[in-house]
Amino acid sequence: MGVCEDPNRVHRPRSPAATAVTSATEPPSPATTPPFPPETIEAFLACCAGDWLSLRSRFSLEEATADAQEAEAEEASWHRSERGELKVTYLAPEGTGEPGGLEITPPSGGPHQLQFRPDGGFHGRAPDGTPRSGHWQLWPDGSLELTSERAGTSVRERIWFTKANLRLRSSVEHHPDGRPGRASFSSEIRRVSRPAG
Repeated sequence: MGVCEDPNRVHRPRSPAATAVTSATEPPSPATTPPFPPETIEAFLACCAGDWLSLRSRFSLEEATADAQEAEAEEASWHRSERGELKVTYLAPEGTGEPGGLEITPPSGGPHQLQFRPDGGFHGRAPDGTPRSGHWQLWPDGSLELTSERAGTSVRERIWFTKANLRLRSSVEHHPDGRPGRASFSSEIRRVSRPAG
């Protein structure tokens, strides 16, 4: 798996002679590093691995009830934000030709795992052991969309990188009758250790 490259890094071309002399002792040339944003599911999963500082906002999109007291309570609690740390670990593929998976450990609760398949499907388990499955789509703009169903509601989540160390996530759930339910938006900054001085 390649490392997610910073798009702001400037690469200097080398002469063919210099490349031939140093290729045995130096890392691969910049021409072999993955492009940014990631263009394959394997590169996207590799780019997700790391420790992230997360700011997550949750919204309730439920329609207001007729009862005035309940409506006031909903108005006061329709939105909340929380900060935390998110750990994402890359998981090796379960079979030959598969892209691998992710283990996500949120600020609260246990980890859950997702394994991706080359046919556009994924499967895994929530922290409570509940199976989870759905479909993934990597769009030309470099964003990954996950679609799944939980307890009768459909959930669509989109993840994309604006920089190698900054990613954004949004999710919206819909009830079986099409009404929107809960939604969330997260901005996540990768925790990067300082180089030894």
